[in-house]
Amino acid sequence: MPTEPPSTAATPHHGHHAPATGGRLAILTLTALGVVYGDIGTSPLYSIKECFSPLYGLEPTRDNVFGILSLIVWALTLVVTVKYVSYVLRADNRGEGGTFALLALIVPRDGTPLKRRQVTRILPALGGAALLYGDGIITPAMSVLGALEGIEVATPALAHFVVPLTILILGSLFAVQRFGTDRMGKAFGPIMLVWFLVIGALGVREVLQSPWILGAVNPLHAARFVGEHGTLAFLVLGSVVLVITGGEALYADIGHFGVRTIRATWYFVVYPALLCAYLGQGAVLLSGVPLRGGNVFYTTVPAVLVAPVVALSTAAAIIASQALISGAFSLTRSAIHLGLVPRLPVHHTSAQMEGQIYLPAVILFLWAGCCALVVAFGPSAGLA
Repeated sequence: MPTEPPSTAATPHHGHHAPATGGRLAILTLTALGVVYGDIGTSPLYSIKECFSPLYGLEPTRDNVFGILSLIVWALTLVVTVKYVSYVLRADNRGEGGTFALLALIVPRDGTPLKRRQVTRILPALGGAALLYGDGIITPAMSVLGALEGIEVATPALAHFVVPLTILILGSLFAVQRFGTDRMGKAFGPIMLVWFLVIGALGVREVLQSPWILGAVNPLHAARFVGEHGTLAFLVLGSVVLVITGGEALYADIGHFGVRTIRATWYFVVYPALLCAYLGQGAVLLSGVPLRGGNVFYTTVPAVLVAPVVALSTAAAIIASQALISGAFSLTRSAIHLGLVPRLPVHHTSAQMEGQIYLPAVILFLWAGCCALVVAFGPSAGLA
């Protein structure tokens, strides 16, 4: 793979790639499923479970479940569909997205000293970048842990293998990054397509049995929940926001896939599947059925399919990490061009897409951080 020499340019030098059409768009859409949407797509594994964590003391009453579901539906709609997909994706810098790609527009290109106003704009951008790197460490650890905890549902005797298996899987995931986003996406895309079809089907199955759950879409339930619970509702939002973690990858990965691809995948596959999955889990909570292993998601799965779905969810969780990894690559490359981080080797992994790259130093940093979190916090609830 060719290596890009460090650049002293003040701005990223990626040109716009031609909009994908026809068969190329279909391939890119499938690939994007395996790279961009893994993180947000695996949130149903743990999000609602954490909203009703003993930490908050919320009982799964009709009002509480409808309130939480309404918050989830409108978080997905307003933050991802309206904010990111409809508006933020328009704001690219020569085909690249992300905090630093936009920051490049206000940094002088001729090397002149920064003015005070420019410095005040750079500092929040650095904070935003730090949050993305933090998410890139937390998300892989939490996603893989959350999926492997399904082992406790299928075979409780294997519970003590969850943490060692998580570390092994994360190590394998980071090791194969050198093969490039394009190959990773083509391998992961079909798995994620099956994942979204499965969680969507499981949700539809529950909704058809309890169609009244569709009433939770009404935003008044969210407003009522916040009004009744006050400070507690604010704290619960810390778990509600888990449903949109990974949303920033849509913007950070513009350079990898293009706007049309990311929008088409969200509107026609990811968004409908997630809505069905969350509404279905809400229906299960109100049905009075005992939760299988205390896990809402796995309770929506027919008993005969638990083991295959545990395997599928583990694969999806591994893939979920890809969204933040590729986003971290793009972010770091932009930071190098801006002179905000030391010059690092940047490997191009695709002859067609300029933005598909691999940075060994970033992989080492993310891998070390993920392993440290898994060992320190243990179960996914600790990370949540």
